[in-house]
Amino acid sequence: MNYTIIDFISLLGAVCLFLYGMKVMSEGLQKVAGDRLRNILGIMTKNRVMGVITGIVITALIQSSSASTVMVVSFVNAGLMSLAQSMAVIFGANVGTTVTTWIISAFSFEVNISDYSILLLAIGVPMLFMKKSTYKSFGEFIIGFVFLFMGLDLISQYVPNLKDNPEMLQFLSNYTTLGYGSVLIFFLIGIVLTMVAQSSAATFAITLVMCSQGWISFNLGCAIILGGNIGTTITPILASLSGNLAAKRTAMGHVLFNVLGSVIVLCIFHPFVSMVGDISQWCNGINPLDIDAAQEAGMAGSTLLNPAGGLTSRAQASVAFGLAMFPTVFNACNLMIMIWFTNVYVKIVCWIMPAKHKDEEEDFSLKFINHGLLTASELNITQAQKEIEVYGNRVARMLGMAEEIIHLSSDNPRYSEVFSRIEKYEDISDKMEIEIGSFLNKVAEGRLSPEGKMRVAGMLRIICEIESIADCCFNVAKTTKRKLQNNVKFTPVIEEEIDRMFSLVDKAMANMMAILKEMETPEDSRIISAYNIEREINNYRNQLRDTNIANINNKMYDFRDGIFFMDLIGEGEKMGDLVLNVVEGVKHQFRVEEAV
Repeated sequence: MNYTIIDFISLLGAVCLFLYGMKVMSEGLQKVAGDRLRNILGIMTKNRVMGVITGIVITALIQSSSASTVMVVSFVNAGLMSLAQSMAVIFGANVGTTVTTWIISAFSFEVNISDYSILLLAIGVPMLFMKKSTYKSFGEFIIGFVFLFMGLDLISQYVPNLKDNPEMLQFLSNYTTLGYGSVLIFFLIGIVLTMVAQSSAATFAITLVMCSQGWISFNLGCAIILGGNIGTTITPILASLSGNLAAKRTAMGHVLFNVLGSVIVLCIFHPFVSMVGDISQWCNGINPLDIDAAQEAGMAGSTLLNPAGGLTSRAQASVAFGLAMFPTVFNACNLMIMIWFTNVYVKIVCWIMPAKHKDEEEDFSLKFINHGLLTASELNITQAQKEIEVYGNRVARMLGMAEEIIHLSSDNPRYSEVFSRIEKYEDISDKMEIEIGSFLNKVAEGRLSPEGKMRVAGMLRIICEIESIADCCFNVAKTTKRKLQNNVKFTPVIEEEIDRMFSLVDKAMANMMAILKEMETPEDSRIISAYNIEREINNYRNQLRDTNIANINNKMYDFRDGIFFMDLIGEGEKMGDLVLNVVEGVKHQFRVEEAV
């Protein structure tokens, strides 16, 4: 046995190179796409058919269903793609990954893909030194693409194979005569091998060597490949661990799709393999199952076996063809059946992984931001944008509580409940500002396009202003508490004027939330409306300030009443200013035409 610790460390390095290439390629792609990424994904996944085609094309291009499904998990985590859309893309990715098996089958390890990939470095590296950021980003994409291919090639090279280390796996030949039990054993071996290597391509390569050397039959090789179909789901599962509930549901949907299809084929394994053998014979002229029969009968010297009892080159090519045909037929059949049950899949996944809290706004939790290593900086910006929208919604609810508590008396049981909720929301607001701000600082340390850096700066300003709005809401509650402690009771006229002021603040807040939902492309009419509402709030504050002095002089209410009255009006006017600051942060930092 000549597989050393150096070979094992090299295998780990190959996996790291693969993951790094996937990360760099994804970052470069997002920088090239820029603001158009959301629209591109929306068009490509607007229906199930387009989603499937997207999954097939992406996986065929990057030669890894693991990489494409990890991207899908990241897109769902960032809110760029719905769960139903992600299912269609994953269905297509399973078909697209068969392109890798056909490449391995066709070249039979004689062509080193990385040799061709290195040629791309001559294009990608010079692009890094160009002035235009788009060219630099495309150069990063090419380099990441090269590293990904090199990683895949090195994984296949350093995974222990039977040619150099026959004693490592030759013992498996002792378990090839147990009938259907052998199928189950090798099915489990395929799961374990793929989980360890995190590459179904590596599993296929090992299986091809085992079958070509005659250690296992064709149908047992198919069992290993079928098991690898389940083992490949480990990568998106790992990527989703640090994601939100939607990302975890996407990974679970991938697991369900692969497991259900594999179990069904396992139940009809021998008829299904026979069908694949017939298709291979029709396409290639030789049925791989006939090769198994020739080996069992010891027909040495035939066109399928050499005098030593091993497979001839023609037979090896036929086995390779059949092994590539098996996952193609399996995934195509699985796709054509399961694509019609996409909505059912979504319901099942949501049932398996329900939301932990029905009223999650009462708890501090980030819904879209995660700290995983497999997401790219440009994608993280989108995650932060979605989180800021959630942040704004929380503070908007807090404003409603502040308006309610103004009209509550101290002996009302509702008063203590509302005050406690406002206090809790203010604490949540502080934590969210810190978490989102820390996340954005980490994103800023990554590789970002110039537009991305401006967006990070804009979002940091926005979260500070939103937190200040939360402080104002808490100040309203504390002012109300002091008012009650001083036994101050507002007249109906004062309450009506306070209600009018806060109705204007509500209007400004609703307009701000609409702008945050379309942060990248806010409507001009909403921007103009924000300025108009803020001006209306200021004018009304000035009007109330003048009439307040007149009303006190006319003995309509006490001076002490007027103090608390104007404190509340002042907090409302301050909130109007802060809302406008948020809108200006979006206007100046997020609109493409003004950022360029």
